[in-house]
Amino acid sequence: MSIRTVRLSAQALLAAAVLALTSAPSLAGGDWNDSAVAWKPYEQGLAEAKEANKPICLVFYTDWCPHCTNYSKVFHDPAVVEASAKLVMIRINKDQDKPASARYAPDGEYIPRTYFLEPDGTLLDQVTENRPNYRYFYDEHDPKSVLRSMNTVVAMTFDAVPAAADASKPAANP
Repeated sequence: MSIRTVRLSAQALLAAAVLALTSAPSLAGGDWNDSAVAWKPYEQGLAEAKEANKPICLVFYTDWCPHCTNYSKVFHDPAVVEASAKLVMIRINKDQDKPASARYAPDGEYIPRTYFLEPDGTLLDQVTENRPNYRYFYDEHDPKSVLRSMNTVVAMTFDAVPAAADASKPAANP
């Protein structure tokens, strides 16, 4: 085999590798399960939460953060997906919306961080991880971590309001 043939083969192999890498879907920042979790942009999510009187789960991430990539996998857990339907889910790239990131930083602008808000957008600062620092950093590998807070917020928001009788359902026979 001549040097020219080896060089051409190496160039073809390099071109194929570059093509394969650039044509693969990019999961920068993680795969947040957009097909099963109804992520909303910030303003739209706030408006929807007010309209529907639903609490908000607000997640800050970046594309370059390995912890964010790990944390995104938590949102594939079936129990987390189910709980997400009871909340308005908002995800914000910290690098692309610095004012929002600064507005929600009671203990710093680390990432990923997850906040739970009342339907009017007020921070529920008592719903955090049980630690003195990085209170809004949930376990990036264990779905139970954020699921506990999701369930707490849903219970707080909806259990505090007395359930109205549903007139569309027939009364039970004694």
